[in-house]
Amino acid sequence: MILDRFQLNDKVAIVTGAGRGIGAATAIGLAEAGADVVISARTETQLAEVAAAVEAAGRQVVAVPADLSDLEAVAALVGRAGDAFGRLDLVVNNVGGAMPRAFMDTSPGRLEQAFHFNVSTAHALLRPAVPLMLEGGGGSVVNISSAMGRIAGRGYLAYGTAKGALAHYTRLAAADLAPRIRVNAIAVGSVATSALDIVMQTDELREALEAGTPLKRIGRPEEIAAAIVYLASEAGAYVTGKILEVDGGIGSPNLDMGIPDL
Repeated sequence: MILDRFQLNDKVAIVTGAGRGIGAATAIGLAEAGADVVISARTETQLAEVAAAVEAAGRQVVAVPADLSDLEAVAALVGRAGDAFGRLDLVVNNVGGAMPRAFMDTSPGRLEQAFHFNVSTAHALLRPAVPLMLEGGGGSVVNISSAMGRIAGRGYLAYGTAKGALAHYTRLAAADLAPRIRVNAIAVGSVATSALDIVMQTDELREALEAGTPLKRIGRPEEIAAAIVYLASEAGAYVTGKILEVDGGIGSPNLDMGIPDL
């Protein structure tokens, strides 16, 4: 049966930024597909809710509250997976982000901070993960990039640059780690997470965002989770080094930040 290829029975995954939004939906989706998960985020209460949902799906979970801007804390998640489950098959680098700012308000420090949080954290996790994944025969990595890593819009200099770097990191890591470990990314569009709270709560902004999206709506976290299950599972076994665009069809920014000419 074709659906069997989407199963992740008895696989072990690490999901960062798993307290809410895409990370939470991903952890639950992987569990529903059969995986045990190590989840990490800053807020313990959010992790507890996600952990309960994973357990309700019949899978085991290790919840690790941590500041994931700390590269040592990120790397330590691999040890938690090894201690709890003795293996690691899947890594989802979901933690990241950066606030929009005008060009002249984006200092070199802000740019470096965005790179650190979106790219360095991914490498800090994947590097120690590789030996453990190879012990089990290999595995799959999914990095969460963004449509802003390939399209240009005002206000996204730091965020878009970092996500563009993460996309190319994905291609390079895929070349380095083939054939035993596949590395792919998802270029996410506008998804109903806490990052869009202001937009979702303002009719004018929400309607403008929807109008600027070819599918005329905002994405849902579980739609990204479904794409991750595909890339992580045997269904995506012949895919590596690719950036899957799950963005509602946008080819240009779907919301004007209102930043004027200099």
